[in-house]
Amino acid sequence: MPGVSGGFRSWLRRTTGKWLPRRGTLDTGEVVLSQRRVFILPTRAGIGYAVLLLVLLIGSINYTLGLGFALTFLALSCALVDMVFTYRNLAHLALQQGRAPNVFAGQEAQFELHLANRTGLARYAVWIDFQGVPEPRHVTDVQAHGSASVLLGVATSARGWLQPERVVLSTRFPLGLFRAWSYWRPATRALVYPRPEEAAPPLPASGNAVGSGRVAGSDDFAGARSYQAGDSLRQLAWRQIARLDPALGGQLVTKHFEGGAGNELVLDFALLPAHLDLELRLSRMTRWVLDAEQRALPYAFRLGALRYDAGHGAAHQAACLRALALYGLEEAA
Repeated sequence: MPGVSGGFRSWLRRTTGKWLPRRGTLDTGEVVLSQRRVFILPTRAGIGYAVLLLVLLIGSINYTLGLGFALTFLALSCALVDMVFTYRNLAHLALQQGRAPNVFAGQEAQFELHLANRTGLARYAVWIDFQGVPEPRHVTDVQAHGSASVLLGVATSARGWLQPERVVLSTRFPLGLFRAWSYWRPATRALVYPRPEEAAPPLPASGNAVGSGRVAGSDDFAGARSYQAGDSLRQLAWRQIARLDPALGGQLVTKHFEGGAGNELVLDFALLPAHLDLELRLSRMTRWVLDAEQRALPYAFRLGALRYDAGHGAAHQAACLRALALYGLEEAA
């Protein structure tokens, strides 16, 4: 008997494998929910409806009720029509993955899903969410020859690549007696950056992990600007501060110099205190990268064997944050 049951399971696996999509397969490009991708089963309400039909049928047979037979078969016809319409409400929808912006750990990663309806049948009450969620959080309608987009959120806690779970699309339209559903697993991944340290020390100067944060040259005085966190107290423009009336919104200002051989801002992972946890050091580097970009300060970046020359801008920031997110995880990725 064990051999017979094992052979039956093998035969069933081979047979269903020819038309059922594999669980771990990533869907790339556009996916159309064909017949082999849509499943349908009765809901609890549908099972109760079936029990009611059985009771009506037995009562009609026992008492030879012509109107009872008519009512029973009319109700059965409504259930069959509902089954067809529930299946058609989901079948032949075209799915395409959208963008998945990079986020910081602790934020919600957003995965965009586009639904296209190229048929003349409007689709209503299509519920969409990731597998494992107790109740779907997103519902949408797709008009005939129209399209719709849905943003699916996933909570993040760790850095690195985030591959979402399978997406479940389901519907119970129109009567709720049947539930049709389908699975879709997008190949899009989101990159999760380390969480920026909340109370990080000021930006380093001359490649040291501690310092005043002064990174500009000191030969030519170029004017004064508003005080920013991390500016040295020695650079405060006291004369200009004294002229500002606090009642008129006066605030601290800092001297700004140009030219000269100023200290170069270097963010070096190796110079951070060794007693700090790895994730905390990565979080501190992340905070410094964001602070340097916010202040428009060119900065060099050092992380292990990785070396970036001094620079700033969106591309420079993205390269540094990507290196921090994948540090030590290249093999796993």
